[in-house]
Amino acid sequence: MSGVPAALAASWLWGTADFLAGRASRTTPALLVALVGQAAGLLALAVVLVVRADGAPDPAALAPGACAGLCGVVAVLAFYRALALGTMSVVAPIVATSAAVPVLAGVLEGERPAALQWAGVALAMAGVVLAAREPAADDDGTRAIPLALLAAAMLGLQLVFLGDAAEADALGGVAASRAVSVTLIALAVLATVRTLPLRRAPELASIGLLDTGANVAFAIATTGGLLALVAMLGSLFPVVTIALAYVVLGERLGGVQRAGIVLALGGVLLISAG
Repeated sequence: MSGVPAALAASWLWGTADFLAGRASRTTPALLVALVGQAAGLLALAVVLVVRADGAPDPAALAPGACAGLCGVVAVLAFYRALALGTMSVVAPIVATSAAVPVLAGVLEGERPAALQWAGVALAMAGVVLAAREPAADDDGTRAIPLALLAAAMLGLQLVFLGDAAEADALGGVAASRAVSVTLIALAVLATVRTLPLRRAPELASIGLLDTGANVAFAIATTGGLLALVAMLGSLFPVVTIALAYVVLGERLGGVQRAGIVLALGGVLLISAG
C-alpha cells in the first residue's frame, strides 16, 4: 500500500506532538498550548502554499477542511486537557481508538481491504485498547477518560474530513482546517485568558508544527491507500507517546501495555504486507 510511509510518518509526528503538548498542558492552559501550536502550523502552511507551483488552494477542499477544523478544535482541547489531568500512557491509547471512525467510513464508502489487512487492523486496534487497560491512579486520571473519549470521537471525524479534502487538495484542506481552528481558539483565548507566557512560545510552536506536519502526511496518505487502513496506521501514535513518557517522564509501563505495543506493531506489519 503506497500510503504506508506517509501514514506511519503521521503517527510518529502525532505521537511526538502529543507528548510535548501533554507536558506543556500541565503548566500552561490548554487553550494557549493549542493556540500557539495551531497558529504556528497555519503560518508554516501559508508559506508553503505561497511558494508551491500549484497556485491557490482548490475550492473543493475548503468546505471539508473547515469541517475538519471545527472537529479538530474540540478534539485538541479535550485531548490536551485529558493529557494534563491523566497519565499520558493511558490517555493516548484511548484517543487512538479514533481510528474506528474513518475505518467505518471507509467501509461504508465501499473500501474492501484484503483479509490479511483486516487481520492487521484487528491486531493493531487490540493493541491500542490493551495499552489503555492500566487503571488511572487518582481522581484526576479518572476525569481524564471521558475527555479522552470525546477527543477520540472528534478526532475520528476530523480524519474523515481531511481525507475528503485531500481528494481535491491535501495542503489546501489542512490549511482551511487550521484557519478555522486558529480563529475559534483565538476567540476563546481572548475571552478567558489574561496573561500570555511568551517565553514558552517556541516550545508551543514546535508542537503545532509537528501536528500540522502529521495532518499533511495523513492527508497525503489517504490519496495513496484505503482510508480504513491509513487511519489504522495513523492511530499508532500512542506507541510514540508512551515510549517518550516512559523514557523522559519515567511513567510506568505495565505488562498489559507492553503487550499492547507489541500487538500494535504486529498489526502494522500485516497491514503493510497486504
